[in-house]
Amino acid sequence: MPRSFTPTAYEDLDPDRRPSLAAALVPVLAVVAFLGIGSAVLGLDPHPPLLWSIAFVGAFGLWLGYDWDELFDGIANGLVMGLQAILIIFTIYGLIATWVSAGTIPGLMYYGLEILSPTTFLPAAAVVAAVVAFAIGSSWTTVGTLGVAFVGIGAGLGVPAPMTVGAVLSGAYAGDKQSPLSDTTNLAAGVTNTDLYGHIRRMRTGTAIAFGLAVLGFAALGLRASGAIPAGRIADIQGALTGTYAITVVAFVPLVVTFGLAIRGYAALPTLVAGVFAGVLTTILVQGAGFVAAWETFMSGTAPESGSQLVNDLLATGGLTGSAWTITVVVAALSLGGILERTGILAVIAHAFTSAVRSPGALVAGTGVSAIVINALTAQQYMSIVLPGVTLRNTYDEFGLDTDQLSRAVEAAGTPTGALFPWHAGAVFMASATGVPTLEYAPYYLFAFLSPLVLFVMAATGYTIDVGPLAADADPGETAAPTPGSDD
Repeated sequence: MPRSFTPTAYEDLDPDRRPSLAAALVPVLAVVAFLGIGSAVLGLDPHPPLLWSIAFVGAFGLWLGYDWDELFDGIANGLVMGLQAILIIFTIYGLIATWVSAGTIPGLMYYGLEILSPTTFLPAAAVVAAVVAFAIGSSWTTVGTLGVAFVGIGAGLGVPAPMTVGAVLSGAYAGDKQSPLSDTTNLAAGVTNTDLYGHIRRMRTGTAIAFGLAVLGFAALGLRASGAIPAGRIADIQGALTGTYAITVVAFVPLVVTFGLAIRGYAALPTLVAGVFAGVLTTILVQGAGFVAAWETFMSGTAPESGSQLVNDLLATGGLTGSAWTITVVVAALSLGGILERTGILAVIAHAFTSAVRSPGALVAGTGVSAIVINALTAQQYMSIVLPGVTLRNTYDEFGLDTDQLSRAVEAAGTPTGALFPWHAGAVFMASATGVPTLEYAPYYLFAFLSPLVLFVMAATGYTIDVGPLAADADPGETAAPTPGSDD
């Protein structure tokens, strides 16, 4: 669970330093332009556009009257919100390396090639990822462990890696959203004052529809991707694996330890650290590596020489030191989000939104849109839940909507969509862990599109949008919902 954080409300902003809506849109549009031009036009890594954005928004904050200490407080708040994500990224990079050296991921690839076929692989990967993510409550852990193995299995079956990653991510986020162990699920319920299981029940129908459609989509893609496997390809891959690693069920001990602790409800970070120790121990006892060599693998990664270039490429990892590129992107993105929040830019935009809403369906749909926009601007899925979740609670009460409508909206749109933006913490992690760039897997990450789409259809049709009594201060004679923000 992220550290507690209360975003700046519109009413809390100093009127002398509070930007108008038009002024607040200037830095937002600048950030969009910098990221778009830097990545799509100039082909730069996200770092320079993020630095441009931080400098521009910081200068805008100084123009509003904020001093450096206040801007730095915003950066610190953004980093505190994302601290758990940063530490998890560090740990998972080392964990993947130790699981490769232990034979855990090679073993999963070996047996997966025995069981799965090209036609059934994609829907099966999505369903298995969903079950695992539901059981352990972590989409990141699911993708960083099983997801890496599935990429290898898919390569052996001739399935394009972007399709595989899209299927794994779809299942991982669908299962994560329904898990009572998930940090984002608990966060969405907590910031909206919603009962946890009430929140999960409210999400159930939309999640089931979106994930069911995604699985059908992957079944169709599987038929398209199921061409003839070159003769001897699977045998060559399995031979390369058995010639490099001791393929045995004992090598699955790290997987059992990690998922066992997660299922029992232990927090993600200590669970992953336990998985690292289990991976190192298995590397020593099963694969015959020395103590120092096993820990050097944790630090520097793996570079197997199996005789198969495909296997070598799939199982090459960067270890702990390989996380530097990813961590620097995440730190820059979180810093940008923190300044946008501290200077009141996001609060002003949120206030304008609540003042413009005229119906319960529009409120729910607009909440989903705001979660997606905040994901893009702050690069942190926690912010996409916390900011609208805290800001819009009173507005939902004014429209007679229970808080589980708010919690469902922020998570249905906020949690899965972050991995679509290349500079987002989730997307940076998923791309680096699987080796597939964000813009390559994004078209196949079906659940990220279907989850908010189903939410919007429900909002437009009123399906599952249960309106109760309006707020106590509403005019009893009114038949239309009151206009939020009218007290200002």
